[in-house]
Amino acid sequence: MPIIHLKIEIRADLNVVFDLACSIDLHKISTAHTNEEAIAGKTSGLIALNDQITWSAKHLGVTQNLTSLITGFERPNYFTDEMVQGAFKRFKHEHYFSDQNGFVIMEDVFNYDAPLGFLGRIADLLFLEKYMTRFLEKRNEVIKEFAESERWKEVLLI
Repeated sequence: MPIIHLKIEIRADLNVVFDLACSIDLHKISTAHTNEEAIAGKTSGLIALNDQITWSAKHLGVTQNLTSLITGFERPNYFTDEMVQGAFKRFKHEHYFSDQNGFVIMEDVFNYDAPLGFLGRIADLLFLEKYMTRFLEKRNEVIKEFAESERWKEVLLI
């Protein structure tokens, strides 16, 4: 069961960074390369506890749907989304936010099991963990870009 742990420093307001991470609209922007769209459940705005979102995206050449549920939420410090249906055997994605010395430290802990048993473990070793790490890094880079500029105003109504 691989765990991807990422940490990024963002020079911005904690509430802005948290809301950007909770924004379905920013998620769509950050995943434009996979044509990700929210197609059911909550499809725009900010997520909250117990929201369910179904995403459609093209990953590794295949269009897939994935439904996640927001299972933990403590604004502006933490939220968790977990897969309820999709290509993984399971995943839990925890998001942590803290204000330290003028920076927001944003952390991701992505804990997952690949599908297909032994074949999934091989795929994970060959490419899946790297692919998911880069996917999450790209998303975090977009959050940082929007938070550290005035671009956050394009997606948040604060």
